Amino acid sequence: MNKTSNQRSLFLLFTANAISGLSQGLSMLAIPWYFAKTNQSETFTRAYGWITLLVLFFGLYAGTLVDRFSRKANFLAINLICGIVILSIALVGYHNMELPALLVISVFGITLLNYNIHYPTLYAFAHEITEPEKYQKVNSWIEIVGQTTSILSGAFAAILLEGIDPNSGKLAGFTFQFSFHIQRWEIWEIFMLDAVTYFIATALIMGIKYTPILKPNIELGSVIKRVKTGFSYLKVHTSLAVFGLFSYSVFAALIVCIHSLLPIYIDKHLHEDGSVFAMADLIYALGALSAGLFVGKVFHSNQTLRAIILLTILASLLFVWVSFTSQVWIVYAFSILLGFSNAGIRVLRLTYFFKHIPNEIMGRVNSIFNMSNVLTRSLFIFLFSMPFFSSGPYIIWAFFILSIYLGLSGLVLLLHQRKLAP
Repeated sequence: MNKTSNQRSLFLLFTANAISGLSQGLSMLAIPWYFAKTNQSETFTRAYGWITLLVLFFGLYAGTLVDRFSRKANFLAINLICGIVILSIALVGYHNMELPALLVISVFGITLLNYNIHYPTLYAFAHEITEPEKYQKVNSWIEIVGQTTSILSGAFAAILLEGIDPNSGKLAGFTFQFSFHIQRWEIWEIFMLDAVTYFIATALIMGIKYTPILKPNIELGSVIKRVKTGFSYLKVHTSLAVFGLFSYSVFAALIVCIHSLLPIYIDKHLHEDGSVFAMADLIYALGALSAGLFVGKVFHSNQTLRAIILLTILASLLFVWVSFTSQVWIVYAFSILLGFSNAGIRVLRLTYFFKHIPNEIMGRVNSIFNMSNVLTRSLFIFLFSMPFFSSGPYIIWAFFILSIYLGLSGLVLLLHQRKLAP
């Protein structure tokens, strides 16, 4: 009975995550492209850097919320808050038929803050209601659902960011013959769709009923005391700490690339339109989806650490490759292989965490790793906000710098591999 109830809970959880994630992804693609096309990329990159620093401090607090309260209650709260705020901003756009840059940035900021409590809650919730022998299967399904959603987001973005004009016949860098016209969506129309999906996700989450397989021992006390517990755990398990910190490197490089570098690279270096940017995200999601489907079959359970090292090195080579090219098809190849690398690492890393980290501190430990990842991203974002990197000829050096960072991360993981439990 409990297993049936928990399977239904996972289904509702994944469905809610997919619905809200669809429009989240569309908004997060639309915002950097909006600033790139209005020649405000430097402004956006600087604002992104400051938002990332804010997320850095929020992340630790978010981890205490994940472990302190019901995971269901956390989901309800964040969906309602995000839905109300983004709906309000969308209504301002409809009323004025425009949105100030500050409000557009605000949607980006609240979505990033949401991510820092949403995903630790999602992973801890799945861990709480999943039998140990199904950890990798459930993690693969989280990735499959998430990346299928990203594929749909990319497909919608490829159409809605630029629209379809039968006279131009061009979409995503390719020439087509269209017999119909689709109007480009305004940024506030995309935000309205985003807000509505948050409310749909809230309704689905309200229907979740479950019986925990792992009953966490909830720690009370002050926020500072609960944060210290996470750090104390990693201080004792130093090799796990090193693994967690450096296994997130591909994700850090990916986020910096998508939100800060790729819009400039495509607009200024390749001289292509927003549909190429959206298509690259869609193709990235296809690579990530394939990782969710096949990574468990490609790498056996006793090869987790080795697989993460290999995928990190692959990502390093990909960034070198794209830094010396100027063709659309190579960007697409880069995207699909990077998608496989990042998603494969995530599935393998989560399965390793599920096996080796107690559920009652899962949220805090994940938040510490996220905090370190956010700090790394902040440093790169501020570096790449310099005018030197904002022009077409020099944006490629940002990709080359990230490739060096990934190569060093792979080396650190290789040196610590033998110190970790299999």
